[in-house]
Amino acid sequence: MTHRHMTVPPRNLKSDYMRFAKQDSGATYALASSGVADCVMADLSPELSDFALHGPNSYGYGPLVERIAERFGISPDHVVTAHGASFSNHLAMAALVSPGDEVLVEDPAYELLTATLGYFQANIRRFERLPSEGWRLDPDAVAAALTERTRLVVLTNLHNPTGDLAEPETIAAIAEAAARVGARVLLDEVYLELMFRDGVARTAFRPDGNIVVTSSLTKAYGLSGLRCGWILAPADLAQNMRRLNDLFASVPPHMAERLSVLAFDRLPALRVRANTMLDANRAAYREILGDHPALDQVMLDQGTTMFPRLRAGDAESFYRRLKADYDTAVVPGQYFDRPDRMRIGLAGDIGMTREGLRRIDLALSGIPLA
Repeated sequence: MTHRHMTVPPRNLKSDYMRFAKQDSGATYALASSGVADCVMADLSPELSDFALHGPNSYGYGPLVERIAERFGISPDHVVTAHGASFSNHLAMAALVSPGDEVLVEDPAYELLTATLGYFQANIRRFERLPSEGWRLDPDAVAAALTERTRLVVLTNLHNPTGDLAEPETIAAIAEAAARVGARVLLDEVYLELMFRDGVARTAFRPDGNIVVTSSLTKAYGLSGLRCGWILAPADLAQNMRRLNDLFASVPPHMAERLSVLAFDRLPALRVRANTMLDANRAAYREILGDHPALDQVMLDQGTTMFPRLRAGDAESFYRRLKADYDTAVVPGQYFDRPDRMRIGLAGDIGMTREGLRRIDLALSGIPLA
């Protein structure tokens, strides 16, 4: 018997970004979040029956699974529900990655993705997205970084942290290159939800392809409390994920599932709410920080964040001063392997965001608060 030699890294047991997000990102002017500001229960207009505590959901609540499947034009056996996009990624990786497997990941990348791959003891390789190319996803760069040992390629679309949008033909070219070495593509589409302004949902997932997609209602609609996430996968792989979830989460809170079904009925209004904030905040960013001499940046017209580079100094030091002296929070770029950059959220309350951007301007210019 021939054994494939594998170097297995030590298991990672933490996410530095999640610790930051949970314990160190709070401020009056909170621009660290990449998600649309939380909506309230009144935005869903629930009835008493929507708060049922119990229901049949052993391997997915039927009405919720069917709603997701119908939205993307696929059959329900391709849908796995999970606790938000983060756990959807965790569950998908658990089914796709074995210790020692080589996984190719974009750079910069969302730290929780690489931290979770570290938990599964993957050997991580990187390919770079370049600011000089507008952070675009280059299928040639991905193909050049693939090896015969690559088992998985991990991408985000829209890209976190920059907001770059990869076109379908780009994703298809990467999937084809991955297939040539026997690899799958795991594509996090949670921010792609922001692009469905016409109400038509789109996805790179195809039932007969090698792309597995994750997403949720959290980032685009202000519904983080529902933890409504999903995985789109080939039917046999989807079934493996459902059984694997027996070891992790068992069954989700049924009340959240019922409210998630209701949320799908309310998406048009929630989408208008989100776009109103994003459009106003992106315009405010361009007005206040768009040509700031202290920043080197690529400004894109979609997404919930900006990812500028500080021309001098490091983002961690700037963040500490910004929070202490200006009561404003952003995400230091170290959590995306770019210590000279910071991620600035544009999806919060309009008045709060504008004032936070004004305070960043003051901090960059060395002007104290009046």
